[in-house]
Amino acid sequence: MKAIILSAGQGRRLLPLTENTPKCLLTVADKPVLAWQIDALQRAGIDEITIVAGFQIALIETLRNERYQNHNINILFNPFYEVADNLASCWIARHVMDRDFLLLNGDTLIEPALLTKVLNSKTSPITLSVDFKDQYDADDMKVQLDADGWVKQVSKIVPSHQVNAESIGLTYFRGDGPRIFSEAIESALRHPAELKSWYLSIIDALAKRHLVNSCSIQGHRWCEIDFIEDLSRAGMMFQQSS
Repeated sequence: MKAIILSAGQGRRLLPLTENTPKCLLTVADKPVLAWQIDALQRAGIDEITIVAGFQIALIETLRNERYQNHNINILFNPFYEVADNLASCWIARHVMDRDFLLLNGDTLIEPALLTKVLNSKTSPITLSVDFKDQYDADDMKVQLDADGWVKQVSKIVPSHQVNAESIGLTYFRGDGPRIFSEAIESALRHPAELKSWYLSIIDALAKRHLVNSCSIQGHRWCEIDFIEDLSRAGMMFQQSS
């Protein structure tokens, strides 16, 4: 079992905190976001981790060398991080997608129990982790589900009357899923315009082929770090397990 963490971006919406520090190294409850992610993955039994880095990659390498020296953690460099979105980071890591794996956004904090829930979810080629709330805002990655929980579409622009859930930034690929996803990445990036795409645009297209199921993680702790106020919210949420 392996995991890929997408941590290439700077996180400009968190300036000035990210002026010289990548978003994934900002501190939550006295521990960097990336360390929270690695620790949660390892506690869930995942010991092979690949980090796709870009902005200030040397700082991420320093964290790995100081904190996880004897662990199986590899770092790949995405040289396109300033001109591309995270679909390009997936392309950089496509050779790692050779068996079942978890794909995690570099700004999503998760607890180990959440990972265990996803790892034990009903088998499907691709499983999108989702949560639910009363209202969804413009920045949420919104999801429409069918009556059986299969994903119909995932996008920030899903019409409000069709939204059932939100993606938390954690996707599980099993069986044929890794091959299907990596081939779709290769195909998409033959078109230069796709450099600006999120990898969830690929998931959205594959959902149309009935390949993407969902896993509800409702009740488990997670937090996406997009804005400065998210840091304090995450700190309150995760401080007890630091």
